[in-house]
Amino acid sequence: MNPKKESLPATSMGDKPELFILHTCPFSWKVRGLLEHLDIEYDEVQVNALRTKKELAFTNGWNKVPVWREKNGEVLVDSTPMMKEIDSRYNDGKLWQSEDEQRRDKWMEWVDEHLKRATIPILYGGLFSALKTTVRVSKLEKFGFFSKRLYAWAGFPIMWGIIARSRVKKDGRKPKQLWHDLLDEWCDEIGEAEFFGGGGPNLVDLAAFGYVRSISPFSQFSQLQEHERGMAWYKRVEATLKA
Repeated sequence: MNPKKESLPATSMGDKPELFILHTCPFSWKVRGLLEHLDIEYDEVQVNALRTKKELAFTNGWNKVPVWREKNGEVLVDSTPMMKEIDSRYNDGKLWQSEDEQRRDKWMEWVDEHLKRATIPILYGGLFSALKTTVRVSKLEKFGFFSKRLYAWAGFPIMWGIIARSRVKKDGRKPKQLWHDLLDEWCDEIGEAEFFGGGGPNLVDLAAFGYVRSISPFSQFSQLQEHERGMAWYKRVEATLKA
């Protein structure tokens, strides 16, 4: 899938590309990790979580973060295609190059399918954890005075009762066990290498890192930190970030 592209007049831009994000969005964390790894200068724009449609109107209906806007007004959306395009433009596509494209494509799909689905259960899988998460989100994200309080106390029953609980029930594992099983599978695939990409992280490493890192602003991250091999890989990737 190619990243969706639109153009705006260059006069609407500053002197740097812009990344429109939600601070607690795992897809935003994926792209941020790539930008930090490549040491690309950009302006970060935090979107109001309850006004994404209005604040991202320039995307012509995408209305989801992250959104990357080049200095000339060109817009890229959809995190994984966006990462590939940024790697291509700013790094000659080196992070996506692979001698085993079948393995690369398989595991990028695995990361986007399994790690993505595991983020909501770990953050909202229990009633108390859902409350802690929504309160934390209300402090980290850009809300209005009243909407901040409304989200903190009205959001958690929705996230827990409607979304997270059904995912936990369907999977059958506790969120912590689900993450540990996934990290086992991921680390088994990496084997004796330092990264999935071998001697250095590639785009698959950075995508997986982004999902794990998206849990780090929350207390539930301590459950992931108990996975020794997973955290060793995580810290190795983190050490490659330049920002």
